[in-house]
Amino acid sequence: MATSESEIKKEIKSHIDSEGSAYSKWYVGITNDADRRLEEHNVDTGKGKSWWITRNASTDETARRVEKYFIDLGADGGDGGGDESSKTVYAYKKTSTTNP
Repeated sequence: MATSESEIKKEIKSHIDSEGSAYSKWYVGITNDADRRLEEHNVDTGKGKSWWITRNASTDETARRVEKYFIDLGADGGDGGGDESSKTVYAYKKTSTTNP
């Protein structure tokens, strides 16, 4: 189910803040397949293995605004990727084994 832009920002921000690292230690992106993208970034999605979060937006424009919000806060990532089907925002804490 899609969540509002403000709720997505709030939930992702809360998740990142609860981990305690600077935003620069995180990567934020958009996709139409979060499982695939997390795997491509080599994020260990096993329970308790690493810090990551995904949230579904109602439109790709909403997802892009959320992505830009976190990039503006200092997160790694690149706005402009994806296509009109890219409605999922994902974020993960970068580690020595992940790749942007």
